[in-house]
Amino acid sequence: MLKEKKPAIIALEDGTCFEGFSFGATGEKTGEIVFNTSLTGYQEILTDPSYKGQIVTMTYPLIGNYGTNLQDFESEKPWVEGFIVRENSKVVSNWRSKGSLEEFLVKHGIIGIEGVDTRALTMHIRTSGAMKGIISTLEFDKEKLVKKAKSSRGLVGVDLVKEVTCKRAYIWSKSKEKEDSSEWNLTLNKRDKKIKIVAMDFGIKYNILRRLEAIGCQIKVVPANTKAHDIIKLRPDGILLSNGPGDPQAVTYAIETVKQLIGKKPIFGICLGHQILGLALGGRTFKLKFGHRGGNQPVKDLKTGKVFITSQNHGFAIYADSLDLDEVEITHINLNDNTVEGICHRKIPAFSVQYHPEASPGPHDSDYLFFNFIKMIEKSKECQEEMI
Repeated sequence: MLKEKKPAIIALEDGTCFEGFSFGATGEKTGEIVFNTSLTGYQEILTDPSYKGQIVTMTYPLIGNYGTNLQDFESEKPWVEGFIVRENSKVVSNWRSKGSLEEFLVKHGIIGIEGVDTRALTMHIRTSGAMKGIISTLEFDKEKLVKKAKSSRGLVGVDLVKEVTCKRAYIWSKSKEKEDSSEWNLTLNKRDKKIKIVAMDFGIKYNILRRLEAIGCQIKVVPANTKAHDIIKLRPDGILLSNGPGDPQAVTYAIETVKQLIGKKPIFGICLGHQILGLALGGRTFKLKFGHRGGNQPVKDLKTGKVFITSQNHGFAIYADSLDLDEVEITHINLNDNTVEGICHRKIPAFSVQYHPEASPGPHDSDYLFFNFIKMIEKSKECQEEMI
């Protein structure tokens, strides 16, 4: 017997509405309506903390066909405010699957809507820009919903990092995903030659930590508001600035911390970490019209001329003309709109990229960035030893 479909509705702040059917949790939720062009990876998208504050529309028409599992979490739980698809697959087929997408959404209290004309919704966002919206399975008065959308919290000027960062520091452990431990051996490098990384958690994805661990790093993850002197006390070999949600200019405490860390230890920034490094180096950021979200963004490495297919999820970018090009080099650009995708300091060991090298849409196109970070650390340590 077929399950009866219950109605659901999406209302945007400009008055545009889309109707569909509920397939997740019930209720009402506001957020910025955005779209993602990935064909797969919906569980990683749902659990990426960078999507805090956003309602995600998937442009690929069939979502959910391989179910959900215990391995593809990018954090401890889902963070999206809502999930919009054209068709939720009724058939789930994968050897790793532990449940359907619908069961996953219900379990975690995420409102899902299917049966929506996602092509029309995406075209509207591309034309008019990402905007505030509301999804509901309870209220269907369009005028009331539009008013709620208009009065809801936006993303500009809002610090969402404080809502997703870890509450206390922890040492990453692949076997446990998070190991609740404060042990941090200050002489670790001399004993087993692992490279020590302190990762500032602005909403970090697990796969970044997995990738660093796989190439020989021990990582201590610290909250976003950790002071620079407390990070230096840990005597790391390098510092990672993670991805995260929202407006980078609102995370003023992290920008100030990074300013104090620049030149002290090698730094590698990813996504929001890239924007925060850019701000710390004197640049300015702006909100993109509809952002870059998906697994097919073309990025050119200006040093080599190579073009990479990248995974991205961000709504803000660095103004190219705000950077002091005598001090900072633009290393990568987005070939769709020429926005800044990578920077490095010309004299100090610090670099960053706007995209996600750990997400592997290439699939291994961007691995070199992690190895460049390690090389930068090793070169920095050699220089310090020579000075001693």
